Amino acid sequence: MERGQGKGRLEGMVAVVTGAGSSGPGIGNGRATAVLFAREGAKVALVDNHLERAGETLDLIAKERGGTADDVAFAVEADVTIDADCKRVVEETISRFGRLDILDNNVGIGMGNVSVVDVTEEMWDWVMTVNVKSMVLMSKHAIPAMRASGGGAIINISSLSALRPRGLTPYSTSKGAVIALTKAMAVDHAKDNIRVNCIAPGPVYTPMVARNMTPELRELRAKTAPLAFEGNAWDIAWAAVYFASQESRWVTGQVLTVDGGLSLVAPAR
Repeated sequence: MERGQGKGRLEGMVAVVTGAGSSGPGIGNGRATAVLFAREGAKVALVDNHLERAGETLDLIAKERGGTADDVAFAVEADVTIDADCKRVVEETISRFGRLDILDNNVGIGMGNVSVVDVTEEMWDWVMTVNVKSMVLMSKHAIPAMRASGGGAIINISSLSALRPRGLTPYSTSKGAVIALTKAMAVDHAKDNIRVNCIAPGPVYTPMVARNMTPELRELRAKTAPLAFEGNAWDIAWAAVYFASQESRWVTGQVLTVDGGLSLVAPAR
């Protein structure tokens, strides 16, 4: 269940959230994270390759503020697999808000039950481009801006599938690469006072997966985890707030699994 209003844990900070829209009706991880960042006092650049999706998130933030959100957030259309777009996102954020403190790399795509025997070269390249290269390119341009602001926090979104593969080989591999990227960046940029951490969501219910869900399957997924209830995008977003805030000031290069305990038990057969 969504928790209450925040206490300004990100007051004075500026964030970029990629994938800040949702791929369908409802609240995805990026949208939830953007809303919570704004609630917690951050100014937020809402990045999506569909401007109307980012605009819907902007409207949510504005509604919570009882009017306009132009002073705390803006929507920007960008394809984060393209270097020039990533550079433009950072430049627009600095132009509007004067600094950059937080980057939430949330963009990602899924892929069906495909092995290395079945995958095509094009499929493999595309999932690695969207799920890994996008994070590299956004970080490439965000880090100098964070350095100029005195440091910052980068949050990369991986997946439980990276830690516990389940027949989604290209996807699992890309999300495993996100974890390795997180750890390497944490070492590279600790000297810049930039922390880099990773969230590995379990099977939370979001618009991305809703189209393939039946009520029966949702109930089964919920019961599979030890906590025996369904996670959602707000659970991932609260983890991102922690990594973005000074509460995690001595935490870097870590992977936080948010899965209701699912990774602790053997899979049901």
